[in-house]
Amino acid sequence: MTRLTEAAKGVYVIAVTPFHDDGAIDMESCDRMVDFYLDAGATGLTVLGMMGEAPKLTVEESRAVVRRILTRVNGRVPVVAGVSAPGFAQVETLSKMVMDDGASGVMIAPPGALRTDDQIFNYYSQVSEVIGDAPFVLQDFPLATGVQMAPGVIAKIVNSIASCVCLKHEDWPGLEKVSALRAEGMLERRISILCGNGGLYLPEEMERGADGAMTGFAYPEMMVSVVEQHAKGDMDRARDLFDAYLPLARFEQQPGLGLSIRKYTLARRGIIASAALRRPGAALSATARGEVDRLIERQEKRLKELN
Repeated sequence: MTRLTEAAKGVYVIAVTPFHDDGAIDMESCDRMVDFYLDAGATGLTVLGMMGEAPKLTVEESRAVVRRILTRVNGRVPVVAGVSAPGFAQVETLSKMVMDDGASGVMIAPPGALRTDDQIFNYYSQVSEVIGDAPFVLQDFPLATGVQMAPGVIAKIVNSIASCVCLKHEDWPGLEKVSALRAEGMLERRISILCGNGGLYLPEEMERGADGAMTGFAYPEMMVSVVEQHAKGDMDRARDLFDAYLPLARFEQQPGLGLSIRKYTLARRGIIASAALRRPGAALSATARGEVDRLIERQEKRLKELN
């Protein structure tokens, strides 16, 4: 097992959970999905995230999915598992389960009831006691959780809790937060910052000091390319590639429909067998599917022009 560290960088793709049309988990599609993500250049995978439909799985199903993905990955890249839950009992159980099975770390979002900096800090202090020495990703996603984490409280958590090795930055707008956390004197140690929001702001986030992305998009090769071109110092090329994918990335970020669009595109690419979401979940209309198809056609045309 490769443990997650402050040096994490690149693209940690948020994996979907494939289902058959009847709602049963499709393990064969899990295998193809892992192969696809790794072939696309992912440096890590994150499973059971908010876009992985984790709340719709039983504990037994969650463990089965994690085990299947870990087996398929076979140690080639780190695997992070989301263990966010309303209570510490669930967080502790899920963390021990996935770490025992070989996960590299866990990801934890704050519960929505937290409001003050002290409440946020105390929550993560207690979480660190509950999960022991498991390295964890601090998920900052106020649009989903309703919890606003200022740079100061994030810095306090990082400076006080050694097992916090990565920030999943998903504030929106949030570029100034990345700059604040990278400013000299803010953090006593440099941790990894991996960004979300479907990669919509990835070029700017990389230039602000992010280490990569931890998010989903039906074309993860876009995020891989942006990170690679940034490392080479060729941001013009990074932006050209990003711009080719941007219309579809924008379309995929629609609240309430984003996962349906992502799964439809993955199924269209032959990565997963079905675009089904487990109930409750919205399916795409024929009109929406046609819109995705046209965006993909225009994307492919633009990529041919670039290459």
